[in-house]
Amino acid sequence: MDRLPRWIGMTGLMVAFLLTWQVIHLSGLVSPIILPGPWETAQDIAFVGQNLLTGGYMLTAFWITFKEVIFGYAIALTIGFSLGIIVGEFAFGERAVLPYLVAIDTMPKVAFAPIFLAWLGFGISSKVALAAFIATFPIVVGTAAGLHASDEHARALFKTMGATRLQTLIKMKLPLALPQMFTGLKIAAVGVMAGAITGEFLGGGKGFGELIRVAASQLNTPRVFSLIIYLSLLGLALFWTVVWVERRLVFWQKSSAGGGMAQ
Repeated sequence: MDRLPRWIGMTGLMVAFLLTWQVIHLSGLVSPIILPGPWETAQDIAFVGQNLLTGGYMLTAFWITFKEVIFGYAIALTIGFSLGIIVGEFAFGERAVLPYLVAIDTMPKVAFAPIFLAWLGFGISSKVALAAFIATFPIVVGTAAGLHASDEHARALFKTMGATRLQTLIKMKLPLALPQMFTGLKIAAVGVMAGAITGEFLGGGKGFGELIRVAASQLNTPRVFSLIIYLSLLGLALFWTVVWVERRLVFWQKSSAGGGMAQ
């Protein structure tokens, strides 16, 4: 029963949004080319969904984007976790590596897309690289911050018990760092989607980003909206997968994504 008001509010907000959208569409204040109606968009969403379910060309495009996202996220997880440990655990990492990471992180990530395209070509590799590049930094920050925040008394206790640095890292620091690490992982799950689609926009290819670019060039706005919605579903699936894993590993603490929302 405590969830009922939340769902009522969400449903009411969605109905109000759709009604406002329909009123604006019918008023003629905005060109249908710029803002198609909800019904036209719903029809195109159904068309795209049917194409995906029947194994059409959109399913092929979806799988290409899916691979870019998953491979990019896996690479970002590996590199980000490793760099996070170096920065968070070793003094030289914080002094020597962190300044360069911060300098790179302040740059607009999209500006690196032409570099990856020049290095790796116009295939899937350049899109994976850009997606991983964008998603790496939140993981580094979350891992390093979590290691820095480990309890001082717990560290002293492990030292008193004769634990090695590696044992302290594995058995104490990393478990306590999990909440902040997962915060970085959830941010990265959003960033990796942006990286993959940006790479497709700028470097072509055969993924969903290319379908969006073609639809936009044809002024097929309902198709653009439909493809964006399916991409958002992919992003949500990745995000909530991370939340699901977090809730099982960080069982002593509510997920930052679901904890506050479930109140």
